[in-house]
Amino acid sequence: MKVEKADVVIIGAGNAALCAALAAKDAGANPVVLETAPQSERGGNTFFVAGSSRWVYNDIDDIQQVMDLTEEELRTVDFGTYTREDYLEDMGRLTQYRCDPDLTETLVDNSREALVWMKSKGVKFAPMYKGQSQKIDGRIKFFGGQICMFWGGGPELTAALFNAAEAHDIPIHYETTAVSLVTKGGAVSGVVVEQGGETREIQADAVVLASGGFQSNAEMRTRYLGPGYDLAKVRGTQHNNGGGITMALDIGAMPWGHWSGAHAVGWDMNAPPFGDRVVGDGFQKHSYIFSIMVNANGERFVDEGADFRNFTYAKYGHVVQQQPGMFAWQVFDAKVDELLRDEYRIRQVTKVTADSLEELAAKLDGVDADGFLRTVHEYNAAVRQDVPFNPVIKDGRGTDGLAVAKSNWANTIDTPPFQAYAVTCGLTFTFGGVRIDTDGGVIHRTGKRIPGLYAAGEMIGGLFYFNYPSGSGLVAGAVFGRIAGANAARHADNRRADPT
Repeated sequence: MKVEKADVVIIGAGNAALCAALAAKDAGANPVVLETAPQSERGGNTFFVAGSSRWVYNDIDDIQQVMDLTEEELRTVDFGTYTREDYLEDMGRLTQYRCDPDLTETLVDNSREALVWMKSKGVKFAPMYKGQSQKIDGRIKFFGGQICMFWGGGPELTAALFNAAEAHDIPIHYETTAVSLVTKGGAVSGVVVEQGGETREIQADAVVLASGGFQSNAEMRTRYLGPGYDLAKVRGTQHNNGGGITMALDIGAMPWGHWSGAHAVGWDMNAPPFGDRVVGDGFQKHSYIFSIMVNANGERFVDEGADFRNFTYAKYGHVVQQQPGMFAWQVFDAKVDELLRDEYRIRQVTKVTADSLEELAAKLDGVDADGFLRTVHEYNAAVRQDVPFNPVIKDGRGTDGLAVAKSNWANTIDTPPFQAYAVTCGLTFTFGGVRIDTDGGVIHRTGKRIPGLYAAGEMIGGLFYFNYPSGSGLVAGAVFGRIAGANAARHADNRRADPT
């Protein structure tokens, strides 16, 4: 069905967009959602996520606002705490203290409240035991400041949000692509869309842009991220091509954030160019902290144990991208096999195994075998055997005397069977975007707000630079989607009351 006019038009249909639509509805508006993808490919990047979340909790009461815990979990699980100060420090430390302080405080201070609100809309949460906790002396202990995931990951989160939109009578128009914004007197008054081969205008009292970054656009990737990124894999949807950002810039929105930066992880070397809706996040390979990673020369090139994977995985994809041939192999021995995450056991994996290092070296496609054997020999000799191995803390079990140190979780590679996994760079989302204020309003390059235009999700700039604390993206989408939707509804109400 065609729509000619709406109180609030939401462009995009992922986590941030649907949170904006639900919040606009809560605030009394009648929003309309435009999704460029067909219904079978709906949900944007959200469908492909593992579903981790990062939010502030000080005690078990805070945790139970979000998660429904059993009596056994209350007795046997040590969830710890993750304070406002912890979150702010992680955001600052990982972004080299470039993150926008106002937006960062808004994210942190609204993180738990946004998830509680999502729960009221039917979204479910569960403890994130795998990869984030370890059983010690009969008690499960979480580490890395992350305890919770959206139940069922991206597919179930997507389903819950669309179910909520349907329950709130929010119409969603598929295969409807926004191509430009309409302005009148400097304010946004609508959007031009392409639908069914026809171009037409939808009038709107307010517009919320939540259509993702530009990671699916090879030309923009190369222009902003650099040479070679046109060849990078994309972890999620093929529909996030930067259109929302471009529309905003075309009417004077201020570019903001780290335009040459992106969330980029180690991703299976033979994964498809874009996300697979069956495999989902299974192509990631995030147990590298227990491995050594070698490039085509057979050499290590990064400190695999610099920090918990929560705080390095989103930047190490870039490091892999810079290696010869844009690939690397993660190498493990039998001592750590039980610590490997579930994604190492899927059928669609690029893996080799061997009973000797010499046999393994011959199987590492594209790798100099002599260089690899020399690297392993030097690494094994450098491991600090006097420091005990402990996977749930930064144990200080590192190496001595290597040009590229390993700071934690260093184990000798000497116990067969050996296994290795080939990875390349997998782009999740780009960090550059448009500037918003803490109300979600888009800022013009003159420094003034563009009336009637709001933004949320991966297309806003200023939150993430160089790196990223895991679980922050979905929460940021919910926080700023909710804020943008509510304020867009208020703007629409004020505009109807005073059309001049």
